[in-house]
Amino acid sequence: MVKQKNVCVIGAGVSGLVAAKTFGARGHKVTILERSGDLGGVWEPARSYPDVQTQSPKDLYRYTDKPMPDSYPEWPKGPQVHAYLNDYARDHGLLQPLRLNTAVVGMARRASGLPGWTLEIRNPDGGLTHEEFDFVAVCTGQFNERQTLTHPGEDAFKAAGGRILHSAEHTDAATAKGKKVVVLGGSKSATDIAVNSVDAGASEVTLVYREPVWRIPYFIGGLINFKRILYIRAQEEMFRGWGLSAMSRISHAIAKPFIWANWRGLESMLKLQLKLKKCDMVPEQRIEDGINCSVPIATPDFFPMVADGRIKAIRGSFDHYDGKTIVMTGGQKVAADVAILAIGFKLGVPFLPEEYRNRLVQPDGQYRLYRVIANPDLPDMGFVGFNSSFCTVLCAELAANWLVRYCDGQLAKQPTAAEMYASMDMMLHFKRVERPAAGVYGGLCVAPYHFKHFDELLDDMGTTIRRRGALAEKFTPPDADAYARFLASAPDYKVEPPLEAVAA
Repeated sequence: MVKQKNVCVIGAGVSGLVAAKTFGARGHKVTILERSGDLGGVWEPARSYPDVQTQSPKDLYRYTDKPMPDSYPEWPKGPQVHAYLNDYARDHGLLQPLRLNTAVVGMARRASGLPGWTLEIRNPDGGLTHEEFDFVAVCTGQFNERQTLTHPGEDAFKAAGGRILHSAEHTDAATAKGKKVVVLGGSKSATDIAVNSVDAGASEVTLVYREPVWRIPYFIGGLINFKRILYIRAQEEMFRGWGLSAMSRISHAIAKPFIWANWRGLESMLKLQLKLKKCDMVPEQRIEDGINCSVPIATPDFFPMVADGRIKAIRGSFDHYDGKTIVMTGGQKVAADVAILAIGFKLGVPFLPEEYRNRLVQPDGQYRLYRVIANPDLPDMGFVGFNSSFCTVLCAELAANWLVRYCDGQLAKQPTAAEMYASMDMMLHFKRVERPAAGVYGGLCVAPYHFKHFDELLDDMGTTIRRRGALAEKFTPPDADAYARFLASAPDYKVEPPLEAVAA
């Protein structure tokens, strides 16, 4: 039997909710702390830009025990995802242990010497309290702290009536109506906001981006859902992963010309379909060299709007503000009423003591996390949702199931500290040397190696079922219902409640 633990889940987004559900279902006492006024993380309405929607199809953006409603479109909008997460929290009794407007501002190992952590918590009234927990699941994710950027002349720009907003602050489409809008950034959020600004009636829309990147349309060639090309094991196997056998390396070498032809064919199709040459936005990098979590989906209507001039695209960045004009690094001057900075978020775990933060994050920003979930130098702690991917929800759910077993010492292959160190060193070398594209977001990106990552987690958990039929496994995307079966095949165990709970 395993002793019941008092577990703190930090964050109530996609990963925090599934972590709380998973630890609670195993029998642990769970508290969820969320610094915002609502659950949902990036899907919280107060931080969602207009017309935001998922990049992944709904059958890939769901929990294994809860399909999205049939009425939802293939790519659900932000309010629909938020409603789905609310329903999930309600279904699993997560609203009772959820404390909103409650932030973790610091933590330390228990002074008593017992396992666990003492958390310094800022409560809704602004007061600080300290609470002890046996285990902490950090579920704040990669889109938590807004990236900041300042340029000379901002004060004068604002004094003249200009507005500067981070994309997470741009929640009202009416902000753009009748205005000259300049969007800084090249992510999907940037292109989404540019298109939405045109649709909202902006008088002018300009997108400023550093360099062209490959963007994937929802339907490649206008016919094939991109999940059936980029989310399949056959495509993943075109990338050399880590820990390959000698035979696998030979196979990759033999297949190299065919793999090269595959990517050149995809590039040609994208150039034609998206009119990249007409938009003067053909990327210089080979598409296969940049496949990772930062590859954006092409916002519908973005390239047509660039092609016909409704969106003016400028390569470069902001240099400074000059009154109501923004001067670019290339010298171009653009009149602006609203500047929207779609510059993303910064990674970090600011409440973690520096001593432990230095063990977690390398000087070059790479995270040391075994299976992208745990580090033996941070005992009684794990990370859910840091294993970013194109299948965010499934990644978080598998991580949560792995973590609760790791916490309870119930993994079928419970790693020793030495094994974890060796694996982390190997993965850091892979991300720095063998495939630098895997090093984005602090190395916290498992794309395009979804299946390989999932296989490792399931193997650690001792699941007796890990694959579907041969063809389905090779040529269809991950299936949440199949992974529900896989997880159910893992060895079961019970958590023993404390004696006082038994007596009660």
